Amino acid sequence: MAPAALFDVDGTLLDTNYLHTLAWAEALSQYGHAPAMALIHASIGMGGDQLLDHVLGPDRDHASDADISSAHQALYARFWPRLRPFDGAADLLRAVAARGWTVVLASSASARDLSVMRRVLDADDAVSAATSSDDVDASKPAPDLVRAALDRADAGPDEAVFVGDTLWDVQAAAAAGVPCIALLSGGTGERDLRAAGALEVHADPAALLAHLADSALGRPSATPRR
Repeated sequence: MAPAALFDVDGTLLDTNYLHTLAWAEALSQYGHAPAMALIHASIGMGGDQLLDHVLGPDRDHASDADISSAHQALYARFWPRLRPFDGAADLLRAVAARGWTVVLASSASARDLSVMRRVLDADDAVSAATSSDDVDASKPAPDLVRAALDRADAGPDEAVFVGDTLWDVQAAAAAGVPCIALLSGGTGERDLRAAGALEVHADPAALLAHLADSALGRPSATPRR
């Protein structure tokens, strides 16, 4: 099997982070919470459970958590017609696959949202497997999602590279022992991504594609196993 290129989807391949921020803000407002939008945005990339802890504090009343998360899902679905991939996203996946990598979409989105995003991305010809929130017990920054994606690719941590856009992506990859290439497309700054341990930082998928030959994805990270 070939080494694995694991790609986050929200904010990395599709321009969705600010849409999620708006959906979470409205969902929280419905239940009497009004955190700063910047705080919500900084939490995007976590699973809903950890996001609510990060935004509202872990010692809050948890009775409404499930309802808030359900409201976010319903509100976010209104944005489906507006979803779009970043320029170069599909071409990046195809170029990476052509270089001998097994491409896995390592998404923590719900299976329903992931299905919609895959249709929008329109690059399934380059994708070997995918994960969703249904595949893990603990969401990012826990390493469970990265490990699930490795299992899908039948690859070890030393045979993989993760591509993401948030601090939580970088931290989850590091906890799984996988180097992370970070993109600025989700709205997190380069200094913060490098401080979290990102191996490389590029502006967006098109920029990574333009510098692919010089990146950690320029060639497979290990000799394919026999």
